[in-house]
Amino acid sequence: MRADLLDGILIFTRVAEKRSFTATASELGVTPAAISWTIKRLEERVGARLLARTTRSVNLTQAGELFLEQARAGVALVEAGFEAARRPGSSPQGLLRINLPVVAQASMEPMLYGFTTAYPDIELELVVEDRFIDIVAEGYDAGIRIGETIEQDMVAVRLTPPSPLTVVGSPDYFAKHGRPQHPEQLADHACINIRQTGGNLYRWAFEERTEGGKARTFEIAVKGQLIVNGAIMGTSAAIASVGLTYTVAANVNDLVAAGRLEPCLVTFMPTMPGFFIYFPSRMQMMPKLRAFLDFWSDAPPTAARLSEADSRLANTFHPSRRRRLDLRDA
Repeated sequence: MRADLLDGILIFTRVAEKRSFTATASELGVTPAAISWTIKRLEERVGARLLARTTRSVNLTQAGELFLEQARAGVALVEAGFEAARRPGSSPQGLLRINLPVVAQASMEPMLYGFTTAYPDIELELVVEDRFIDIVAEGYDAGIRIGETIEQDMVAVRLTPPSPLTVVGSPDYFAKHGRPQHPEQLADHACINIRQTGGNLYRWAFEERTEGGKARTFEIAVKGQLIVNGAIMGTSAAIASVGLTYTVAANVNDLVAAGRLEPCLVTFMPTMPGFFIYFPSRMQMMPKLRAFLDFWSDAPPTAARLSEADSRLANTFHPSRRRRLDLRDA
């Protein structure tokens, strides 16, 4: 094996992720010229152009994409080795980046304080968005998605059990507006819409058993005065009697048990497969990701709980609070 075979590979992966020589140089504490020289030498050894460079952009060539796909796994293993050897017996450390959908926020919330307290040397970055991404290409350690939406070449670990979806409203809302008996009757109700990352409004999905015993699935575009971009805010608005919200049943079980929300259309609700955390390979799992999985396994969140801030948010939606908020309410 050539002694210089691995030279420049780490720098190449950083440039490929950031699409910038300047940003990579700033992160690594060297000059852009040094980065450019290192990439040039690497391309000479590979025998192919890896990066297409202009004065305004840096992009991967086809050869660069193939090289990055194979090289990134090796870099991850080397980094894991350094992390494990640097402080034997110490707690995991470093930046742990996880991408998750909006609907998973409520499931994540109950375990955050415990995890950050148990692992003070891990910096946890959670990026919430609904678009489907390449977690490797965008620099994430892992992603969280509903099981059926994960690519087959990923390792997936279950975080939550399957859970029915639900439509819920406050007792006060149902007392004033009645309770829908069929999803088609939602046209006569105020429904809290969720704006997805791509800009579309989320369509509520339902199931109905036919005479032959088969399930017919269908979706409904609901209407209402309020549009939110997250399940927690939608739940807060439902508590405040703004309207009905569509969410994962496990996220509101505590609120239903406490009498703050009531479900409807129960016989029409489909079941969500549950959330899974996924990553490219078990060989690439660093101690910080292993710590996250172990913590979740030891203390799995069973339901979302509204924080004090969420309760204040629910109050701001309530019709009785019409005055303008000042800084003391923040």
